[in-house]
Amino acid sequence: MSAAHEATTVSGPDAITLGRHVVQMEAEALAEVGRRLGDGFARAVDLIAASTGRVIVAGVGKSGLIARKIAATLTSTGTPASFLHPTEGLHGDLGMVGPDDVAVLLSKSGESEEVVTLLAHLKRFGVRTIALTGAPQSTLARECDAVLDAWVREEACPHDLAPTTSTTAALALGDALAVVILERKGFRREDFARFHPGGSLGRKLLTRVRDLMETDRLPVLPPTAPMREVIVLLAARRGIVVATEADQRLLGIFTAGDFTRLMQREPEPFAVPLARVMTHAPRTAQVEELASAVVYRMEQFGIMAMPVTDDQGRVVGVVHLHDLMRAGVA
Repeated sequence: MSAAHEATTVSGPDAITLGRHVVQMEAEALAEVGRRLGDGFARAVDLIAASTGRVIVAGVGKSGLIARKIAATLTSTGTPASFLHPTEGLHGDLGMVGPDDVAVLLSKSGESEEVVTLLAHLKRFGVRTIALTGAPQSTLARECDAVLDAWVREEACPHDLAPTTSTTAALALGDALAVVILERKGFRREDFARFHPGGSLGRKLLTRVRDLMETDRLPVLPPTAPMREVIVLLAARRGIVVATEADQRLLGIFTAGDFTRLMQREPEPFAVPLARVMTHAPRTAQVEELASAVVYRMEQFGIMAMPVTDDQGRVVGVVHLHDLMRAGVA
């Protein structure tokens, strides 16, 4: 191994110490960005929220990568956005830009030639512009309608060269912008689900109790039913019996666990009527409720099955935790 290589090798405790130092530097940089957040941020939010067009996000190099992520986050939270590479924009892609758009331009120095040149053309089209820069006194900041201050003291790179803390700061400001705008627009979980229909996230946000509940041959008995009848239904219908009035209004439930406890304390359990041992006013699920919310309650209270009721308190189904888990909504 060469002496030069030995000098640059970091391992063991030294690697951990250096790694922690980098994370700490970035955390401190983010704290400073938060402290500096002010009127420029509010102005940027107003510009985007009032726009009837798209948000055009542009940057080169590492700033370009952050710009792509900001555009993706805005789009997924209900604000149409597109990434525009400044160079490609000057060679035809400006055709995607309209006068109702708002542009967010990223440049740490605020003097990137490609970005400043793009700014001039955007202003010619009447596009409102937002600078996201680490240099609030730069050309980019002076010429834009709003400024997001991403100043950092230094990069985490030991030579203060590789974009590290600066890109973290820019990414955090982009996230803050997207979240505040989605709150301003009243963007809901259901709206998010419409933009993410695929995969586990879509299942969690789109699946309702009605999609997974049992509705055929419900384990329903009157409260006067004797325990012998209850046990038969309990075994046949997956460990739950629901007591209802004649019009299907919920009165209570009885589970396999309840029967075990009954056997331990009653010398003659089979003659006991359901009304005497059922759980009155049990926890229930609603037909239109998100299945993921029901999973949370069932796990929180140790419930394996739950009656589903309509707005009038009538039993319309039963939902089982195992079915919810298999459907991937947990």
